[in-house]
Amino acid sequence: MPALKVRVKWRPRLALIVYAVLLAVMALPILIVVWFRAVEASSDRMAPAEIGALAIVAILTLGIAYVLTRTITGPIDALIARTEEIARGGKAAIRPLDSYGTREIALLSQSFLDLAGKLVDRTDYVRSFAAHVSHELKSPLTAIRGAAELLRDDDAETPMTTAQRLHFLDNIVADAVRLDALLQRLRELAQAETPVNEGRSSVPSIMTSLRTHFPALDISAAGDAEISIALPNEAAVIVFANLAENALQHGATLLEFAISADDRNVVFLVRDDGSGISEANRERIFQPFFSTRREQGGTGMGLGIIRAMLSAHGGKIRLRPTVGAGAEFEITLPVPSPRC
Repeated sequence: MPALKVRVKWRPRLALIVYAVLLAVMALPILIVVWFRAVEASSDRMAPAEIGALAIVAILTLGIAYVLTRTITGPIDALIARTEEIARGGKAAIRPLDSYGTREIALLSQSFLDLAGKLVDRTDYVRSFAAHVSHELKSPLTAIRGAAELLRDDDAETPMTTAQRLHFLDNIVADAVRLDALLQRLRELAQAETPVNEGRSSVPSIMTSLRTHFPALDISAAGDAEISIALPNEAAVIVFANLAENALQHGATLLEFAISADDRNVVFLVRDDGSGISEANRERIFQPFFSTRREQGGTGMGLGIIRAMLSAHGGKIRLRPTVGAGAEFEITLPVPSPRC
């Protein structure tokens, strides 16, 4: 979207408004005294007490204006300067102000720092993700190009054997399949990053879809298996289909859902009987493009897509400790609101 800019026009500074208001308040007793003097005409000079009182009022007014300037305009000017510093220096410039003045300005500053931190983290994530995508797409493209060049340059005097030609063609097909899988994951990730569409889906419909797409898995659900969740049906299918596909790729034949709910959240415990996740890899499974099955076509994007999709709808996922074979994930989603 185009950059939004505040319409340029003359606007008074906050300090000018503070001083003008307080000086206007100070002028009221002066005008009252002058008015009474004009009406009574009892003296052509002001008494020392009156002059002293007006002087005290003027000093107090200027003192109040100074305090307001220090507690309001000063922190606001500092916050403006910090925003410009962050725009130039990035993450290193995100740090608290020296003084906030009032509670409201402190809350505003904290909200700004939180937002700036999220934006910088998002920028770092996009930069890292773009580097990973470039690497992941470059490998199969390089392999396809190399195989195609070898087939093109096949010498008529010493031609390739049929087995060699089929080998290169099989490599091209395999790399094309991997590219297609990567693009499909990227489409799902883009969908996870789009603005949230409200909706709900029922657990029975999710189970039916999973059993249709993964007939090799014995899929069962226990607990509150008739409940609905605050996740549109298409998003729910993507989340749980990625889990089912991961389980199938790791040799699972069984996928069990244990579902519980309270007034606020629905919790899914999803367990399979596959080869499981080693201790060395448990901390890395949510990293983009990390895969233990790269040679078999794994993209390492499935769990990242699940987490992004759940986060966009107020949910979360974590890997639970397991004993023996298999892996178990805990997915938490909010209960649908009545208007969904």
